[in-house]
Amino acid sequence: MKVITAPNKLFYNNKSIFLAGSIEQDNAENWQNNVIEEFKNYEVTLFNPRREKWNSSWQQSIDNKEFSKQVNWELEALEKCDFIMMYFDAKTKSPVSMLELGLFSRSKKMFVCCPEGFWRKGNIDIVCNRYNIPQYNSLKELIFAIKKLLRAKGQN
Repeated sequence: MKVITAPNKLFYNNKSIFLAGSIEQDNAENWQNNVIEEFKNYEVTLFNPRREKWNSSWQQSIDNKEFSKQVNWELEALEKCDFIMMYFDAKTKSPVSMLELGLFSRSKKMFVCCPEGFWRKGNIDIVCNRYNIPQYNSLKELIFAIKKLLRAKGQN
């Protein structure tokens, strides 16, 4: 397994998974670490947008080089990856994740977990239903589904 975190150069030589979903300036649980641990024995590349050093004072502007680098890294990784695991933490609003859900809802590579209690669960459910995006009730179920898919494709 290889983990590439933002904004490091994207590369991979096996199946790749983008870890989309709640971060919200570290208000969300660090669910990405759970996923990384679960896939440590798989031949996959994980694209993790959660930076080790995020500066919350960065102006969210196209003119801010670091912010722009982050957003463009995420968009490129989302476009290039084989699978998108999207997790909505019920304690967050996750507007960027909802934007990404909309952008990639027709990609046929999304897998979503939106637990009860997420403030816009109804919207997420409708988008997933409309575009036939598989949905799971827990992060554990989402991880299991991706592992099963990888095994079916000959990945360990």
